[in-house]
Amino acid sequence: MDNPVSYTNTVESTEDTNKPVVRSATWKDFLDITKPGILFSNTITTFGGFWVASHGNVQWALMIFVILGTILTMASGCVLNNYLDRDLDIKMARTKKRALPSGVLKPSTVLVYGIILGIAGLCVLGLLVNPLAALLGLFGLFGYVWVYTAWLKRTSVWNTTVGALFGAVPPVIGYVAVAQTLDMTALILFGILFFWQPPHFWALGIRRVEDYREAGYQMLPAVKGTYQTKLSIMRYVVPLVPTSMLLYFTNSVGVIYFIASAVLGLIWVFMCMQGFKAKDETLWAKKVFVFSINYLTLLFIIMVIDTVTL
Repeated sequence: MDNPVSYTNTVESTEDTNKPVVRSATWKDFLDITKPGILFSNTITTFGGFWVASHGNVQWALMIFVILGTILTMASGCVLNNYLDRDLDIKMARTKKRALPSGVLKPSTVLVYGIILGIAGLCVLGLLVNPLAALLGLFGLFGYVWVYTAWLKRTSVWNTTVGALFGAVPPVIGYVAVAQTLDMTALILFGILFFWQPPHFWALGIRRVEDYREAGYQMLPAVKGTYQTKLSIMRYVVPLVPTSMLLYFTNSVGVIYFIASAVLGLIWVFMCMQGFKAKDETLWAKKVFVFSINYLTLLFIIMVIDTVTL
């Protein structure tokens, strides 16, 4: 029986020879399938939600527990996403060399790994944070894995929009860890992440449109084309600007955040508008994608710095 943690797999050599290349799974492979970049960005938003709810009265142990529980739950979703997408990932140049589609990791190992992470994360949230945080974690995990990944990514161009409902949960988990209720501030944090996600992922979709089309993903750029995708991007980045500014009117943040959120949002709107006259769509999409990451990071850092203390 194969060792579920580390085993060898024979793959074709990249050189023009018949000599097999043997590689064992490493800890880095298990780290990579949790998608550290996604975990990092969402951890910032979880921390931001927690900090805003704390109003300067930080419970440090609770903060550690909510961040740990959210990271484990998100990691579970990413790992199970890899498990379910393995048959399509092998068709994409961007993903076919990953540990799972290339055969370095066994599907059964990845499945068990993802389930264990999910159970651990939900237990931390439920037992060490509060039941509402755990319920939100379960909502996000179930929706991301089964509704978004298993169903809509293969069947509908609405996958990104619906998936954004589940991907907008992290800052709300951080917020309810302290507030223990879903109020207007929680809904605004949810709205920020909801409106941010489609433009972010559609920019990546335009960059990799042929890859997604070849694999069979029902991504908007691959199905409806780049022009329709640009229109859809505008439908989200424009309302994101006033939504992000609403935090000021709940007395959660100060005027510095209010101004910064407007400036950052308008810069992103302007960049997205430039897509309609871009001669190099791939380069434009790359710039929009990179800025979207920086936008989210800067927005939540400024949110933390300018949180109103009571």
